[in-house]
Amino acid sequence: METASFRLSEMYRLPWTLPDNGISWLEPTAHCNLNCYGCYRKNIKNSNKPFEEVKHELDVFQALRKTDCISIAGGEPLLYPNIIELVAEIKSRKLKPIINTNGIALTKELLHELKKAGVFGFTFHIDSKQGKGREKKWEGKNEIELNELRLHYAEILAAEGNIACSFNSTVYGDTLQYVPDLVDWAHKHIDIVHTMVFILFRYITPELPFDFYAGTKKIYFDDIHYHSDKDEITNLNSKQVVEVIRKRFPEFKPAAYLNGTYKADDYKWLLTERIGTKDNIIGYLNNKFIELVMQFYHFKFDRYLSYASPKILSLGRATLFNLWTINKSVRKALGNYFKFLIKNPFRIFKKLYIQSIMIIQPVDFMENGDQSMCDGCPDITVWKDRNGKDQLVWSCRLEEPMEHGVFLRTVPKGFNGNSV
Repeated sequence: METASFRLSEMYRLPWTLPDNGISWLEPTAHCNLNCYGCYRKNIKNSNKPFEEVKHELDVFQALRKTDCISIAGGEPLLYPNIIELVAEIKSRKLKPIINTNGIALTKELLHELKKAGVFGFTFHIDSKQGKGREKKWEGKNEIELNELRLHYAEILAAEGNIACSFNSTVYGDTLQYVPDLVDWAHKHIDIVHTMVFILFRYITPELPFDFYAGTKKIYFDDIHYHSDKDEITNLNSKQVVEVIRKRFPEFKPAAYLNGTYKADDYKWLLTERIGTKDNIIGYLNNKFIELVMQFYHFKFDRYLSYASPKILSLGRATLFNLWTINKSVRKALGNYFKFLIKNPFRIFKKLYIQSIMIIQPVDFMENGDQSMCDGCPDITVWKDRNGKDQLVWSCRLEEPMEHGVFLRTVPKGFNGNSV
């Protein structure tokens, strides 16, 4: 597939690092009410961590890592019996509690209690390969048809008020075609949908030309949790996704990124910021805008921004009039806004909103077996190794040290794993 061209000079390398990052990942349970194809976590009943253990993990984060928000994940965090207390605990530490959920267990009553406890936002994971577990009416629905379900969650958050609303969707080879539709849907609901995230599917398949080792011990394909016997596309990259989006929206322009640990031009986290009304996108904010926001936020709060509140994101007009003198992309958007108003002066009553589109490209295998991860990964979690020592590790590959004691290494097939 032809890929989009990117210039590093036109993008900002997000400043996130292991000890200084916008996000940290907390998993109070591995139990879930879905069994999604593509999930990297085993679904384990009776896996709720004691609340004191979870608080200890928060202590570890605060000792080793500056962070702006805590993503409460799992498993399904709404099944954790102490979820309200956990949200309140995170809030009491002056961090933003973000709940990563499939939404099934969310009721208006629970939402209200979580809001009182201090929840900052929700990230709902919804895609067409989540399998059974939702209401029967959603079975077999494609990504476009599932927008009705997405809107349901966005509207109940909006009704509760001032809660950040994000959506995750895993992108597979056969669902890549729907990405532009989801980008368009998010635009139409820019007032209540603040972030849209696309996570590219990664599983281990028999076609991969590698053997896997835990130390010197060979680990067989079917002993690795995230494996599939299906013939799958497992090497989609963020450039390809942007190319698909641009075929429909040519002006779509990423502004910031995280690179890979082995490749500088692997755009592992690729961020686009746009500003507009529900009817028109009037501009895309550039790398210098992202840099300005990140550096100002870090100067003021001593940490990097991860999620902004709906109130802040609704200040699109104020952003234009306050920053046009110092930022080229804001100046261009302001010019487009004036043209937008000239065509119909009554548009002055329409609010301008800022919205984020993020593309995440997980682990990639290099030809020599090296594994390119997200450099400065936000989704770092706490794991207690076999010596009882707390470690900060990649959440997306946590099953490996939990099962084998170490992260698995890969070598090209035919090589002796003991000699590499």
